[in-house]
Amino acid sequence: MMPAVVKLCCGISYPHLRSMSGLQRTAVAVIGQEITHMKHWAQIKHHMGKHAEPKTEVAVSEDQLFYIQHGKEALRKAVSMLEDREGWKVEIKENNGDVICSKVIPGTGKVFRLEAVLEASLDDLYDLLFVRVEDMHQWNPSVQHIKVLKRAGPETIVTHEVSAETVGNFIGQRDFLSVRHSCKQKSSVYLGGAAIRLESFPPQAGFVRAEDGPTCIIIKALDEDTTKSSFTWLLNMDVKGWLPKSIINQGLPRAQLDFTRHLRKRLSLR
Repeated sequence: MMPAVVKLCCGISYPHLRSMSGLQRTAVAVIGQEITHMKHWAQIKHHMGKHAEPKTEVAVSEDQLFYIQHGKEALRKAVSMLEDREGWKVEIKENNGDVICSKVIPGTGKVFRLEAVLEASLDDLYDLLFVRVEDMHQWNPSVQHIKVLKRAGPETIVTHEVSAETVGNFIGQRDFLSVRHSCKQKSSVYLGGAAIRLESFPPQAGFVRAEDGPTCIIIKALDEDTTKSSFTWLLNMDVKGWLPKSIINQGLPRAQLDFTRHLRKRLSLR
C-alpha cells in the first residue's frame, strides 16, 4: 500500500517562506504535505496492520486474507479520492448544513461527497453502520435487507444487500455483493468498501447487480462536543442497467440525503 493516504486537510506555514520564490514555496509546501500524509496514513496502516497479519495461534484462511486485503485496498483508494480537495463542485446545500459535492475522476466516473454533522458518538455510529449492519432495514426504508455472508475477522465482512423498491427511487431495485472493512481509532472511524464477485453467489434473478466502490465513510469526533461527529461519505457506484446518466446523477445524491435523514431519525430514538 502507498504510505500517503489518510489526509483530508493539511498544510504548512513558515515565516521564512515569504523570502522564497514561488517555486521554492510550492516545493516546500508539497514536501510538508507529504510528511503529514505519511504520518496520518502510518497511524491508519498501523491499526489495520494489526489485523492483517494473523497471530500464530489463530488460523486465517487464504479467503479471509483476500477479503481483508480487498477491503483495506478499497478504503485506501476511497480515502485518496477524498483527500484530493481540488475539482469538487457543490451539488446540494441543505438548510441543516449538509453539503453534497461531486467530482468526475478519470477511470472512475462521477463520485459524490456528502459532509454532515450528526448528533451521535463514534461508538454509536460504528455500531449502527458496521457492527449491526444487518439491522439497517429496520430504520432505513431504502434497504430491503443486508446479510453478512462471510466474516474475515472483526474488521472485515462480506455482505449481500438488496435495495428496496420505494416511491421516488429513480434508479430502481438493485442488489450488491460487497466487502466492507472498518478501521476504528480513538477519535475517528473509517468504513471502506467495494464490490466483489463470488462464483458461489452469482447475481440474483430479478435484480440488476450494481457495483459500489471504492467507497468510504469517515467519522470524526468533534473536539468541542464529544456527543457530535463529523460525517463524510464518498459515494462511488456503478448502478449498471440502461439508465441515462442524468437520472443516475440526480438519484445518487438524493439517496445520500435520504440515508442521512433516516440515520438522524434512528439516532433520535436512542
